[in-house]
Amino acid sequence: MVSHNYILHTGIIMVVMLCWLVFALLFILRKKTKSAPTRRRDRSSIVGIAIQMMAYLTVWVVRRPLSIDLLPFGAVVEVSLGVVAVALAVSSVWMTLAAVRALNRHWSLSAQLIEGHKLITSGPYRLVRHPIYAGMLGLMLATALALSHWIAIIPAVVVFVVGTAIRVKSEEKLLREIFGAEFEAYSRRVPVLIPHLF
Repeated sequence: MVSHNYILHTGIIMVVMLCWLVFALLFILRKKTKSAPTRRRDRSSIVGIAIQMMAYLTVWVVRRPLSIDLLPFGAVVEVSLGVVAVALAVSSVWMTLAAVRALNRHWSLSAQLIEGHKLITSGPYRLVRHPIYAGMLGLMLATALALSHWIAIIPAVVVFVVGTAIRVKSEEKLLREIFGAEFEAYSRRVPVLIPHLF
């Protein structure tokens, strides 16, 4: 006989995996626009990407059996965590999609500025300066809540924050060089990663 825990966990995992699929397809199938020549590039952001991937690996590898709750506080807590995981996964994919749309031809994997680069402050960039990283963090946390052993969550978040800090520093250094006071005013107004917090 299949337990309610197993059914609940399976449903949550399916939604989170569907969000991962949409997230991956967003980058794989996104419309390539003819890019302008690169004006400035900072490849140190690639180190940040590698560190972020280690955080993802942590939540994927340090798993718990589907029959075991994330926390031993009963069904109400487990259902609540499941709702949070699904909400985080869906909102993270939405935020990432909106950010890629807002960036359009300015989006790239490594930190770079192209000829005619504009400072994007619309869409999700009104809420946070790095909405794609916010979406990545949310999807990682959703995966941790759905799949991981609780021991994996804190180290994964710490590692992700370190990788993200490297990427943010790299990207914002380029933006400060080009946009100066305009970027400084934007950075004072808008938090880095989490709306109204950080």
